[in-house]
Amino acid sequence: MKLGTFGRVVASIALVITPLGATIAPAQAQSNFEAAFDNALGTDVRAPREFAPAYDNPLFAQIAQIADGANGRIGVAAVDLSTGQEIAVLGDQPFPMASTSKIAIAATYLEGVDRGRWSLTSEFPLMIPVASRPFSSTVAPVRPGQYMTARQLIEQMITRSNNAATDALLAAVGGPAVVNDWARRAGIQNFNLTRDIATLVRDDGEINPAVHVDIRDSATPRDMVKLLSGLYQGKWLSASSRDVVIGAMERCRTGVGRIRGQMPQDVRVAHKTGTLSNTSSDVGIITGPDGRSIAVAIYVTGQGGKPNRDAKIAMIARAIYDGYGESARQWANARYQTPGHSTGSSVAAN
Repeated sequence: MKLGTFGRVVASIALVITPLGATIAPAQAQSNFEAAFDNALGTDVRAPREFAPAYDNPLFAQIAQIADGANGRIGVAAVDLSTGQEIAVLGDQPFPMASTSKIAIAATYLEGVDRGRWSLTSEFPLMIPVASRPFSSTVAPVRPGQYMTARQLIEQMITRSNNAATDALLAAVGGPAVVNDWARRAGIQNFNLTRDIATLVRDDGEINPAVHVDIRDSATPRDMVKLLSGLYQGKWLSASSRDVVIGAMERCRTGVGRIRGQMPQDVRVAHKTGTLSNTSSDVGIITGPDGRSIAVAIYVTGQGGKPNRDAKIAMIARAIYDGYGESARQWANARYQTPGHSTGSSVAAN
Protein backbone atom coordinates (compact mmCIF):
# COMPACT_ATOMS: atom_id res chain seq x y z
CA MET A 1 0.00 0.00 0.00
CA LYS A 2 1.41 3.39 -0.99
CA LEU A 3 1.60 6.20 1.55
CA GLY A 4 0.92 9.83 0.67
CA THR A 5 3.17 12.67 1.89
CA PHE A 6 1.15 13.05 5.08
CA GLY A 7 1.32 9.33 5.74
CA ARG A 8 5.10 9.26 5.25
CA VAL A 9 5.52 12.15 7.69
CA VAL A 10 3.39 10.46 10.33
CA ALA A 11 5.19 7.16 9.90
CA SER A 12 8.57 8.85 10.14
CA ILE A 13 7.59 10.71 13.27
CA ALA A 14 6.33 7.49 14.80
CA LEU A 15 9.78 5.98 14.39
CA VAL A 16 11.39 8.64 16.56
CA ILE A 17 8.98 8.09 19.47
CA THR A 18 10.79 6.12 22.16
CA PRO A 19 9.42 2.92 23.62
CA LEU A 20 7.48 3.13 26.87
CA GLY A 21 9.84 3.59 29.81
CA ALA A 22 12.83 4.72 27.73
CA THR A 23 14.39 8.14 28.09
CA ILE A 24 15.91 10.44 25.48
CA ALA A 25 17.65 13.79 25.70
CA PRO A 26 15.63 16.83 24.47
CA ALA A 27 18.36 17.80 21.96
CA GLN A 28 18.41 14.30 20.51
CA ALA A 29 14.59 14.25 20.31
CA GLN A 30 14.58 17.53 18.36
CA SER A 31 17.28 16.21 16.04
CA ASN A 32 15.34 13.01 15.39
CA PHE A 33 12.11 14.99 14.77
CA GLU A 34 13.76 17.27 12.20
CA ALA A 35 15.44 14.30 10.54
CA ALA A 36 12.03 12.61 10.17
CA PHE A 37 10.60 15.65 8.36
CA ASP A 38 13.68 16.00 6.15
CA ASN A 39 13.48 12.32 5.25
CA ALA A 40 9.80 12.60 4.25
CA LEU A 41 9.75 16.03 2.61
CA GLY A 42 13.31 16.59 1.51
CA THR A 43 15.66 19.46 2.23
CA ASP A 44 15.38 21.51 -0.98
CA VAL A 45 14.52 25.17 -0.52
CA ARG A 46 10.94 25.70 -1.67
CA ALA A 47 9.94 28.97 -3.33
CA PRO A 48 6.60 30.43 -2.24
CA ARG A 49 3.68 29.75 -4.56
CA GLU A 50 2.87 32.46 -7.09
CA PHE A 51 -0.62 33.88 -6.63
CA ALA A 52 -0.44 36.68 -9.22
CA PRO A 53 -3.50 36.59 -11.51
CA ALA A 54 -3.07 34.88 -14.87
CA TYR A 55 -5.09 36.23 -17.80
CA ASP A 56 -6.09 34.34 -20.92
CA ASN A 57 -5.59 37.32 -23.23
CA PRO A 58 -4.60 41.00 -23.20
CA LEU A 59 -8.24 42.16 -23.35
CA PHE A 60 -9.10 40.29 -20.18
CA ALA A 61 -6.02 41.70 -18.48
CA GLN A 62 -6.99 45.25 -19.49
CA ILE A 63 -10.60 44.90 -18.30
CA ALA A 64 -9.45 43.38 -15.01
CA GLN A 65 -7.10 46.31 -14.48
CA ILE A 66 -9.81 48.91 -15.15
CA ALA A 67 -12.32 46.99 -13.03
CA ASP A 68 -10.04 46.95 -9.99
CA GLY A 69 -12.19 46.59 -6.88
CA ALA A 70 -10.07 48.62 -4.46
CA ASN A 71 -12.72 51.35 -4.28
CA GLY A 72 -15.79 49.14 -4.52
CA ARG A 73 -16.89 45.93 -6.21
CA ILE A 74 -17.06 45.99 -10.01
CA GLY A 75 -18.68 43.22 -12.01
CA VAL A 76 -18.28 42.86 -15.76
CA ALA A 77 -19.37 40.32 -18.34
CA ALA A 78 -19.37 40.52 -22.12
CA VAL A 79 -19.73 38.18 -25.06
CA ASP A 80 -19.05 38.76 -28.74
CA LEU A 81 -22.24 37.47 -30.36
CA SER A 82 -20.37 36.71 -33.58
CA THR A 83 -17.68 34.50 -32.10
CA GLY A 84 -18.94 33.59 -28.64
CA GLN A 85 -15.74 34.94 -27.08
CA GLU A 86 -16.53 35.82 -23.45
CA ILE A 87 -14.80 37.82 -20.74
CA ALA A 88 -15.85 38.36 -17.14
CA VAL A 89 -14.61 39.99 -13.95
CA LEU A 90 -16.59 38.90 -10.88
CA GLY A 91 -18.97 37.57 -13.48
CA ASP A 92 -20.63 35.10 -11.12
CA GLN A 93 -21.00 37.43 -8.13
CA PRO A 94 -24.44 38.99 -7.46
CA PHE A 95 -24.80 42.75 -7.96
CA PRO A 96 -27.78 45.05 -7.41
CA MET A 97 -29.83 45.09 -10.60
CA ALA A 98 -31.57 48.37 -9.79
CA SER A 99 -33.46 49.35 -12.96
CA THR A 100 -31.65 46.89 -15.23
CA SER A 101 -34.27 44.39 -14.02
CA LYS A 102 -36.84 46.27 -16.11
CA ILE A 103 -35.66 44.45 -19.23
CA ALA A 104 -36.79 41.12 -17.76
CA ILE A 105 -40.10 42.61 -16.59
CA ALA A 106 -40.80 43.83 -20.12
CA ALA A 107 -39.79 40.43 -21.56
CA THR A 108 -42.15 38.63 -19.18
CA TYR A 109 -45.06 40.79 -20.31
CA LEU A 110 -44.14 40.37 -23.98
CA GLU A 111 -44.12 36.59 -23.59
CA GLY A 112 -47.72 36.96 -22.42
CA VAL A 113 -48.46 38.98 -25.54
CA ASP A 114 -47.00 36.22 -27.72
CA ARG A 115 -49.19 33.68 -25.92
CA GLY A 116 -52.36 35.74 -26.31
CA ARG A 117 -52.83 36.55 -22.63
CA TRP A 118 -52.88 40.30 -23.27
CA SER A 119 -51.79 42.78 -25.94
CA LEU A 120 -49.68 45.87 -26.37
CA THR A 121 -52.88 47.92 -26.41
CA SER A 122 -54.07 46.54 -23.06
CA GLU A 123 -54.27 49.37 -20.52
CA PHE A 124 -53.02 49.43 -16.93
CA PRO A 125 -52.76 52.21 -14.34
CA LEU A 126 -49.46 53.70 -13.27
CA MET A 127 -48.56 52.64 -9.73
CA ILE A 128 -47.79 55.88 -7.89
CA PRO A 129 -45.81 55.57 -4.60
CA VAL A 130 -47.52 56.81 -1.43
CA ALA A 131 -45.21 58.37 1.16
CA SER A 132 -44.18 55.92 3.89
CA ARG A 133 -41.27 55.43 6.26
CA PRO A 134 -38.43 53.14 5.11
CA PHE A 135 -38.90 49.52 6.19
CA SER A 136 -42.33 50.37 7.69
CA SER A 137 -44.01 47.65 5.64
CA THR A 138 -43.05 44.63 3.57
CA VAL A 139 -44.39 46.30 0.44
CA ALA A 140 -44.41 50.05 -0.06
CA PRO A 141 -47.91 51.49 -0.55
CA VAL A 142 -48.91 52.68 -4.01
CA ARG A 143 -52.05 54.13 -5.58
CA PRO A 144 -53.36 53.77 -9.14
CA GLY A 145 -52.75 56.67 -11.46
CA GLN A 146 -53.21 57.39 -15.15
CA TYR A 147 -54.00 54.47 -17.44
CA MET A 148 -51.54 53.78 -20.22
CA THR A 149 -51.22 51.08 -22.86
CA ALA A 150 -48.66 48.36 -22.33
CA ARG A 151 -46.63 49.69 -25.26
CA GLN A 152 -46.50 53.13 -23.61
CA LEU A 153 -45.55 51.60 -20.27
CA ILE A 154 -42.67 49.65 -21.83
CA GLU A 155 -41.46 52.77 -23.61
CA GLN A 156 -41.56 54.77 -20.37
CA MET A 157 -39.92 52.14 -18.19
CA ILE A 158 -37.05 51.45 -20.61
CA THR A 159 -36.33 54.82 -22.23
CA ARG A 160 -36.92 57.00 -19.15
CA SER A 161 -36.69 54.39 -16.37
CA ASN A 162 -40.16 55.37 -15.11
CA ASN A 163 -40.71 53.44 -11.87
CA ALA A 164 -44.49 53.92 -11.76
CA ALA A 165 -44.76 52.47 -15.28
CA THR A 166 -42.54 49.54 -14.28
CA ASP A 167 -44.67 48.69 -11.26
CA ALA A 168 -47.77 48.90 -13.43
CA LEU A 169 -46.44 46.23 -15.76
CA LEU A 170 -45.00 44.21 -12.87
CA ALA A 171 -48.45 44.11 -11.25
CA ALA A 172 -50.01 43.15 -14.59
CA VAL A 173 -47.83 40.06 -14.99
CA GLY A 174 -48.36 38.94 -11.39
CA GLY A 175 -45.36 40.27 -9.44
CA PRO A 176 -41.66 39.43 -9.00
CA ALA A 177 -42.18 35.67 -8.69
CA VAL A 178 -43.62 35.51 -12.21
CA VAL A 179 -40.61 37.40 -13.63
CA ASN A 180 -38.26 35.04 -11.79
CA ASP A 181 -40.15 32.11 -13.29
CA TRP A 182 -39.69 33.53 -16.78
CA ALA A 183 -35.96 33.89 -16.11
CA ARG A 184 -35.65 30.29 -14.85
CA ARG A 185 -37.46 28.93 -17.86
CA ALA A 186 -35.06 30.90 -20.03
CA GLY A 187 -32.14 29.20 -18.27
CA ILE A 188 -31.12 32.27 -16.28
CA GLN A 189 -30.53 30.97 -12.77
CA ASN A 190 -28.78 33.87 -11.06
CA PHE A 191 -31.57 36.42 -11.42
CA ASN A 192 -33.55 37.28 -8.32
CA LEU A 193 -36.26 39.95 -8.41
CA THR A 194 -37.54 40.30 -4.85
CA ARG A 195 -39.45 43.59 -4.55
CA ASP A 196 -41.42 46.01 -6.69
CA ILE A 197 -39.63 49.21 -7.61
CA ALA A 198 -41.55 51.37 -5.14
CA THR A 199 -40.35 49.19 -2.25
CA LEU A 200 -36.84 48.89 -3.63
CA VAL A 201 -36.43 52.66 -3.88
CA ARG A 202 -38.08 53.42 -0.52
CA ASP A 203 -35.83 50.99 1.37
CA ASP A 204 -32.65 51.78 -0.58
CA GLY A 205 -29.44 52.24 1.42
CA GLU A 206 -29.91 49.42 3.91
CA ILE A 207 -26.77 47.61 2.71
CA ASN A 208 -23.62 49.10 1.15
CA PRO A 209 -23.16 47.17 -2.12
CA ALA A 210 -19.52 48.25 -2.40
CA VAL A 211 -18.49 45.90 0.39
CA HIS A 212 -21.46 43.59 0.95
CA VAL A 213 -23.39 41.20 -1.29
CA ASP A 214 -27.19 41.30 -1.06
CA ILE A 215 -28.90 38.62 -3.13
CA ARG A 216 -32.23 40.48 -3.07
CA ASP A 217 -33.00 42.13 -6.40
CA SER A 218 -29.68 40.95 -7.77
CA ALA A 219 -28.20 39.28 -10.81
CA THR A 220 -24.75 38.17 -11.82
CA PRO A 221 -23.14 40.02 -14.75
CA ARG A 222 -22.73 36.73 -16.60
CA ASP A 223 -26.42 35.84 -16.36
CA MET A 224 -27.49 39.35 -17.30
CA VAL A 225 -25.39 38.97 -20.46
CA LYS A 226 -27.12 35.64 -21.08
CA LEU A 227 -30.49 37.42 -20.78
CA LEU A 228 -29.43 40.20 -23.15
CA SER A 229 -27.98 37.76 -25.68
CA GLY A 230 -31.08 35.61 -25.75
CA LEU A 231 -33.41 38.57 -26.19
CA TYR A 232 -31.29 40.08 -28.94
CA GLN A 233 -31.02 36.76 -30.78
CA GLY A 234 -34.78 36.14 -30.54
CA LYS A 235 -34.57 32.98 -28.43
CA TRP A 236 -37.63 33.58 -26.26
CA LEU A 237 -39.86 36.14 -27.94
CA SER A 238 -41.47 36.57 -31.33
CA ALA A 239 -39.71 38.89 -33.76
CA SER A 240 -42.24 41.64 -33.14
CA SER A 241 -42.00 41.39 -29.35
CA ARG A 242 -38.21 41.24 -29.53
CA ASP A 243 -38.24 44.44 -31.57
CA VAL A 244 -40.40 46.20 -28.96
CA VAL A 245 -37.92 45.71 -26.12
CA ILE A 246 -34.72 46.09 -28.16
CA GLY A 247 -36.15 49.15 -29.90
CA ALA A 248 -36.96 50.77 -26.57
CA MET A 249 -33.43 50.03 -25.36
CA GLU A 250 -32.03 51.75 -28.46
CA ARG A 251 -34.06 54.85 -27.53
CA CYS A 252 -32.91 54.84 -23.89
CA ARG A 253 -32.32 58.43 -22.70
CA THR A 254 -30.72 57.73 -19.32
CA GLY A 255 -27.03 57.18 -18.62
CA VAL A 256 -25.60 59.04 -21.62
CA GLY A 257 -22.21 59.02 -19.87
CA ARG A 258 -22.13 55.28 -19.26
CA ILE A 259 -21.89 52.69 -22.07
CA ARG A 260 -22.57 55.38 -24.66
CA GLY A 261 -20.14 57.81 -23.05
CA GLN A 262 -16.96 57.01 -25.00
CA MET A 263 -18.40 55.17 -28.00
CA PRO A 264 -17.68 56.32 -31.56
CA GLN A 265 -20.54 58.11 -33.31
CA ASP A 266 -21.21 55.21 -35.69
CA VAL A 267 -21.75 52.68 -32.90
CA ARG A 268 -25.33 51.75 -31.98
CA VAL A 269 -26.14 51.03 -28.32
CA ALA A 270 -29.33 49.39 -27.03
CA HIS A 271 -29.15 49.52 -23.24
CA LYS A 272 -30.78 49.95 -19.85
CA THR A 273 -29.24 51.72 -16.89
CA GLY A 274 -29.65 51.20 -13.16
CA THR A 275 -28.93 53.49 -10.21
CA LEU A 276 -29.32 53.03 -6.46
CA SER A 277 -27.38 54.08 -3.37
CA ASN A 278 -23.64 53.69 -4.07
CA THR A 279 -24.20 51.63 -7.21
CA SER A 280 -24.52 52.36 -10.92
CA SER A 281 -24.94 49.98 -13.82
CA ASP A 282 -25.53 49.75 -17.52
CA VAL A 283 -26.32 46.66 -19.58
CA GLY A 284 -27.01 46.29 -23.26
CA ILE A 285 -25.98 45.46 -26.81
CA ILE A 286 -23.19 47.35 -28.58
CA THR A 287 -23.28 47.09 -32.38
CA GLY A 288 -20.44 48.39 -34.51
CA PRO A 289 -20.65 49.72 -38.08
CA ASP A 290 -19.58 46.29 -39.36
CA GLY A 291 -22.68 44.71 -37.78
CA ARG A 292 -20.81 42.84 -35.04
CA SER A 293 -22.69 42.94 -31.74
CA ILE A 294 -21.46 42.59 -28.17
CA ALA A 295 -23.69 41.89 -25.16
CA VAL A 296 -22.29 43.61 -22.08
CA ALA A 297 -23.25 44.02 -18.43
CA ILE A 298 -21.31 46.40 -16.17
CA TYR A 299 -22.10 46.86 -12.47
CA VAL A 300 -20.04 49.39 -10.52
CA THR A 301 -20.23 50.17 -6.80
CA GLY A 302 -18.42 52.73 -4.65
CA GLN A 303 -15.67 54.64 -6.53
CA GLY A 304 -16.30 57.80 -4.50
CA GLY A 305 -19.51 58.89 -6.20
CA LYS A 306 -21.82 58.57 -9.20
CA PRO A 307 -19.65 60.60 -11.65
CA ASN A 308 -16.73 58.25 -11.01
CA ARG A 309 -18.95 55.19 -11.39
CA ASP A 310 -20.33 56.49 -14.69
CA ALA A 311 -16.81 57.21 -15.95
CA LYS A 312 -15.68 53.72 -14.97
CA ILE A 313 -18.58 52.16 -16.90
CA ALA A 314 -17.69 54.25 -19.96
CA MET A 315 -14.02 53.22 -19.78
CA ILE A 316 -14.83 49.53 -19.43
CA ALA A 317 -17.38 49.60 -22.25
CA ARG A 318 -14.98 51.31 -24.66
CA ALA A 319 -12.17 48.93 -23.76
CA ILE A 320 -14.47 45.97 -24.45
CA TYR A 321 -15.58 47.44 -27.78
CA ASP A 322 -12.01 48.20 -28.89
CA GLY A 323 -10.70 44.87 -27.60
CA TYR A 324 -13.25 42.77 -29.44
CA GLY A 325 -12.68 44.86 -32.55
CA GLU A 326 -8.95 44.17 -32.38
CA SER A 327 -9.63 40.45 -31.96
CA ALA A 328 -11.81 40.54 -35.07
CA ARG A 329 -9.12 42.34 -37.08
CA GLN A 330 -6.49 39.82 -36.01
CA TRP A 331 -8.75 36.99 -37.11
CA ALA A 332 -9.59 38.60 -40.44
CA ASN A 333 -5.93 39.35 -41.18
CA ALA A 334 -4.59 35.99 -39.99
CA ARG A 335 -2.36 34.31 -42.52
CA TYR A 336 -2.31 30.60 -43.13
CA GLN A 337 0.04 28.35 -45.07
CA THR A 338 -1.46 27.31 -48.39
CA PRO A 339 -1.58 23.53 -48.91
CA GLY A 340 1.11 22.46 -51.33
CA HIS A 341 3.15 25.62 -50.93
CA SER A 342 6.40 26.23 -49.13
CA THR A 343 6.51 27.52 -45.58
CA GLY A 344 6.95 31.07 -46.83
CA SER A 345 3.71 31.02 -48.83
CA SER A 346 0.51 32.20 -47.15
CA VAL A 347 -2.99 33.37 -47.92
CA ALA A 348 -5.26 35.80 -46.09
CA ALA A 349 -8.38 34.35 -44.49
CA ASN A 350 -11.65 35.59 -46.02
